Amino acid sequence: MDDIVDFEALRQRAVHSLFEHLESMCVGALTVDRNARIAWMDEKYKTLLRITGDPRGKPVEDIIPKSLLRRVIETGQPMPLDIMEFGDRSFVVTRLPLFGTDGTLIGAVGFVLFDRAEYLRPLVKKYERLQEELARAQQELAHERRAKYSFSQFLGSSESIREIKRLGRRAAQMDSTVLLLGETGTGKELLAQAIHNASPRANRPFVGVNVAAIPETLLEAEFFGVAPGAFTGADRRHRDGKFQLANGGTLFLDEIGDMSLPLQAKLLRVLQEREIEPLGSNKVIRVDVRIIAATSRDLIGLVRDKQFRADLYYRLNVVPITLPPLRDRPEDIESIADRILEQLAIQQGTPPRELLDSAVQALRDYDWPGNVRELYNTLERVVALTDAPILTAPHIRSVLPGAQTHPAGATALTGAQLGARPLSEVLSAAERHAIAAALEEAGGVKARAAKLLGISRASLYERMVSLGLGAAQ
Repeated sequence: MDDIVDFEALRQRAVHSLFEHLESMCVGALTVDRNARIAWMDEKYKTLLRITGDPRGKPVEDIIPKSLLRRVIETGQPMPLDIMEFGDRSFVVTRLPLFGTDGTLIGAVGFVLFDRAEYLRPLVKKYERLQEELARAQQELAHERRAKYSFSQFLGSSESIREIKRLGRRAAQMDSTVLLLGETGTGKELLAQAIHNASPRANRPFVGVNVAAIPETLLEAEFFGVAPGAFTGADRRHRDGKFQLANGGTLFLDEIGDMSLPLQAKLLRVLQEREIEPLGSNKVIRVDVRIIAATSRDLIGLVRDKQFRADLYYRLNVVPITLPPLRDRPEDIESIADRILEQLAIQQGTPPRELLDSAVQALRDYDWPGNVRELYNTLERVVALTDAPILTAPHIRSVLPGAQTHPAGATALTGAQLGARPLSEVLSAAERHAIAAALEEAGGVKARAAKLLGISRASLYERMVSLGLGAAQ
């Protein structure tokens, strides 16, 4: 038959044994009563403090002026590790409250773990190293979430763009919610980042969320985070939402007009209370986030059709900024196109292409339903399809919707024009057409036509004479 174990006796023995171990390992120990009077002090502590008489019954501060055992008694809370000064010396100490069998506080006990604080130096160094690694990781994360664009990168010199920049800089100095309105591709996120970078929150995170790109069932978790084990298959660790990631900085909500009505109600509460509640948690977390929202939809129409909450619209529409479409500011197209060509040249490691005036006019003649984003796509396609250093109107028109694609740099020749002729005649005809097209595009300036064709001016003169296109001048 197994022996019956007296668990209470075992617990008391463990407590007594622990005290004995601590007392033997440390360099001093003492206990005080509930009035912080010394009840016992071991001989090691007396020797350490050079005490000759009996300290019992005296207030602990009379013997150890910097002792905090009285605070332990007043609060009932332990002080697991501290450095206590005694004269010109420093002791590493721990302080614990003492409770009676009925749970009442009856005193406190203190141990001097080390008589020199230097013994803690390895532990302190390890802690400092961990703190440095944490700070470095936080800086790297903040850098990854840092806004990349400024107002100088929002290109254009038209009156409408100057007004946009003025409003944006004014909004940056405020902490109010900003609502960016405009067609897709007009640069709403670029402007949002510029506002953030010019604001007092510039050194804090910029977190962007495209509401339309995330399934509705996941949006709440993306916004507010998920508590451990919130649902079957959920991570056992807490997962921060975008509001927590953006805490102290800016949260950019793109395509806000696509948000469902139930989530609109929760977002409205966050904007009003500045509090979030992670999915599956009852804990409320305070957040400090500046909201910049954007949409290409007609929010007023959505409010009228009861597809968007009026109260949320008024909460978002504090500082509204409407971005004009590219077709309404044709004077900005050339500077934007030049910057795009520079970016493409840097990406591909090639010299930047140039735009003839006729190519710029071709760009201005198009209405750009996709705005700057479509302009970037168009120029990237042109650069991919031709090696010509100077881009002409035919280059541009060949990649626009509805255009017939022909080899760049030459007027298209039909099969009827070429006919079944000797190869030398066919090549001469093609060369004649290419030179004629280049001259027309260059306005008769032969140096520019030669550059379009990728040959020297002398070679152009020779080919013109050879093909009977007129004497070189």
